[in-house]
This record gives sequence, structure tokens and C-alpha cells, in this order.
Amino acid sequence: MKREHWGSKLGLILAMAGNAIGLGNFWRFPYQAAKNGGGAFMIPYFTALIFMGIPLLIIEWAQGRYGGRYGFGTIGPMVYLQAEHGSSKKFARFLGAFAGALALSIVVLLNSYYNHVIGWTLGYAWLTATGNYMDPSVDTAGYFVSYIQNPYTVFIFWLITLGLLFYITRGGIQKGLERLAKIAMPMIYIFAIILLIRTLTLGSPVKPEWTPIKGLDFLWQPRWNELSWSATLAAAGQIFFTLSLGMGIIQNYASYLNEKDDITTSAVATASLNEFAEVILAGTIVIPIAFTFLGTDGLKSGVGLSFIALPNVFRTMTGGSIFGTFWFLLLFFAGITSSIAMFNYLVAFLEEQFNVNRKTGSLLIFILYVLGGLPVALEPILTKTAELFYLTELDNWVGSYLLVVLGLIEILAAVWLFGNKGLEEINKGSYWKVPKWFYNVVMRFITPVFIIVLLVFSTVTYAQDGYLKLIPDFAKNYPNLVPWIFAARVVLILVFVISFIVVFKSLKGIDEKKTNN
Repeated sequence: MKREHWGSKLGLILAMAGNAIGLGNFWRFPYQAAKNGGGAFMIPYFTALIFMGIPLLIIEWAQGRYGGRYGFGTIGPMVYLQAEHGSSKKFARFLGAFAGALALSIVVLLNSYYNHVIGWTLGYAWLTATGNYMDPSVDTAGYFVSYIQNPYTVFIFWLITLGLLFYITRGGIQKGLERLAKIAMPMIYIFAIILLIRTLTLGSPVKPEWTPIKGLDFLWQPRWNELSWSATLAAAGQIFFTLSLGMGIIQNYASYLNEKDDITTSAVATASLNEFAEVILAGTIVIPIAFTFLGTDGLKSGVGLSFIALPNVFRTMTGGSIFGTFWFLLLFFAGITSSIAMFNYLVAFLEEQFNVNRKTGSLLIFILYVLGGLPVALEPILTKTAELFYLTELDNWVGSYLLVVLGLIEILAAVWLFGNKGLEEINKGSYWKVPKWFYNVVMRFITPVFIIVLLVFSTVTYAQDGYLKLIPDFAKNYPNLVPWIFAARVVLILVFVISFIVVFKSLKGIDEKKTNN
């Protein structure tokens, strides 16, 4: 089956940036930074970006282009092809199957609830534009709970989101994904810049000491006394999440590159666009707005910052309905450009492993996500609570932990087992060459050490927080919701086992496929 290629360098960079720029930038980053001390968070954040994020991003680009050369767009065969250079074929096959199973588990299960959050943003854009919660007597926390417990609103906006993903992916790389990126990415920046300007002109409507500049001061002033291990781990984890590392989807996009496309410059450009959106735009919009109207308590709103705290702000500020609509549309476009990468990964898997054409594959993945997302939608509706334990359990593992494990496997295959060929692959066609010392010192040692430390301390934290118990600590007061946690674990194990078996079998004839391509 002939593989497509990107139509233009601009389309590629915008699509890659769209993959990275998602809800993690505008929703997750502000509350992570605020919760972990603002300026104290930014110190380990930039350290992790330089020594872990960008090196691993370049490695994933190179890994993807290398696999695409032999007709592969998923990570299992890519890891196998690189690992076989420095190990036995038996070990390479196991490592490739393990990596492939992790990637499939992550994209299937993460998107099963991520698409719901995207649906919430679209729903809230509509509700904000129509003024549904603008009355000051409305409790925004209770309003959000009633929203996720309402089957009509949840299902309508979720299915619209899935329908868009299906329609775009079936169009292919150039007419689908690239076209989306060229429309959505400018919209994200336009909405963000409008909101940024409005944020910086808010003044101090609540208290004289609550100003946007004070909010920026909280984000950027280094408070060394607040620097902690928890902030460091959160910063490193945010780098993984924000750059979409350890998911296999960067490799999938990179597999559609031509053999001599410049990956180093493109990877750095992608990271730069992502960081501009996250640190400059999101950090300068959300934190100052929350601080101006809600003070330090607003900065501690956590995951409720976007759907509970900010709606309180929008209904009290001049033009709040308009700017609130822009905010939720920004979140929607950011979410859809990231989700499409995971959707496309699964379609590519069906194309490779089962020779399914793109249109049929897109329909099958649409059906898969409808079925996979049902528990997320049904839990609050059936239980009449807003705890979302099924979503929480999945996110603790596939959205925060397993992607770090996969990142470590990528390093092992692409740098240690592939050896010096890894550097050759990175520099092939690149205007800016990665120096040998950087490859040997940073990519081979410092980056994996960063990942190992993140993985070890994350495991310790999970144990301390009771996530490793049969009944996690966060659920001990909700015995009626424990079955939803068990359901999430069963689904995770089943998806991983089935994925491992399928990928392991497919790697048996990989050398023949490699020769044919």
C-alpha cells in the first residue's frame, strides 16, 4: 500500500505543533504551574525541556522517519528495526511488541476520555455564547456537575467531536490532517492573542492588589524556598504531556516524511511553537485572569480552573460572554488537533497490520471510540456523582505513567541499541547537525537518567498516594464507585494483552516486509 507524504514543510510543522499543542497547554499547564509554586515550577520545567524534552522529541522524529522508510507508521516495527542492530532478533521482537502494545494502550484509552473533555469544551463554548450560566445566582461547580450528568449535552458534543475526527482522518494526510492544521492552528493563536490582550487590560476590578501583572509575577518570580521534588516531578511530567512524548504519535506523523527531510530543525520549530503557546500565551492568559478576579484561591482551583473557576470570571467581566466563548473554542481547537494524531495512529495500525483502507479504518476507529468512551460518559450519569473514578484511574496510568515507560524504551532502542546509526539518522538531511558529544552525553546518558528518575519517583509517589492498592486511597470513601475503578483496570489489562499479542505476531514477518518496501 503506497504511503502518503506531507504536502508542504509548513503543513508538517503546523500538524506536528497541533499534535503537541492541546489541552495540556491551555488547561493542564496553568493549574500545574500554579499548584507547584509558579516561578518555582518554571525552573525544573525549563531544565527538563532542554535535557529531556527536546532530545527525546528529536529521537522520536528520527525513529518515525526511519520506520516510514520501510512502510511502517507505528512504533512496534520501528523499535524492532532499531533494536535488532544491537540485540538478538528475539529480544528485538519482544521489545518492539512491548513498545507497540504500550502505544496502542495509550492512544486507545487516553483518547477514550480525552475526546470527552474536548466535547465538554465545545459544549461550554455553546453554553457561554448563549449565556446559559451567566446569571450570578448560578453555582458554576454545580452547573458543571449537572452538565456531565446530562446525557443529552454529554453525548451530543462528544459525538460531534468523534464525527469531526472521523471525517478529517478519512481525508488522508494532505487533505485531512494537514488541512486541519492549516485552519486550526492559526485559529488557536488568534483566539489566544485576543484573550491575552484582554487579560492585560483588565485592571483591578475586585481588589487593588489583584492585578494581571501580579499574576504574571507569581508565574515568573523564582521562589527558591518553594522548589521541591514534587514540583520537579510535576514539571518533568508536564514536559512529557505537553510535547506528546511517549505515545508513538510523533513517530506516526514523522513516518510520512521523505527520507532527507530536515528533522532536527523541524523538531526544534515544533517545540518552540508549543512552548510559545504554553508558556507565553496560556501562562499569560489563565493565571493572570484567575489571579485578577479570584486571587491566590483562584490559582488553586486545579482541574476545575477551566470549567468552574473561569466561568465565574467570564460572567463578571465586561464582554465575558464573547471572551469566554473564545476561550472554550481555543480549548476545542487545541484538543482536536492533538486527538486527531491518536486517531490517525490507530488508522495507520489497521492499514499496516490488516491492509484496511483509510476510509474503512477511520469508521472502525470511530466505532471503537464510541464503545471505549461509553464508560466515561455513563459513570456520572448512572451514579449521579462527579467523581469520575473510571477516568481518573485510566489517566493515572495511561496519561501519566505508561508514556514515561514507553519513552524509556524508545531511548533504549533508538540510542543504545541502534548505536551510532541513531546519530546518522538524526543528521540525515538536517541543516543543523546534532554534535556527536551532545548525542553521546545528553541523549545517551542525561536524557535517560531524567526519564528513569521521573519513573522511579513517580512510582514512589503512586505508592505513597495509595494508587497501587487494590482499592486506591482516593476511593476508600466511595465504595459504590469502586467497581468503576476495577472496570478501568480490566479494560487496561485487556487492551494491553490483546495489543501485545497482535503486535508480537505481526513482527514475525517484519524482515520480509522490510525487504519488500
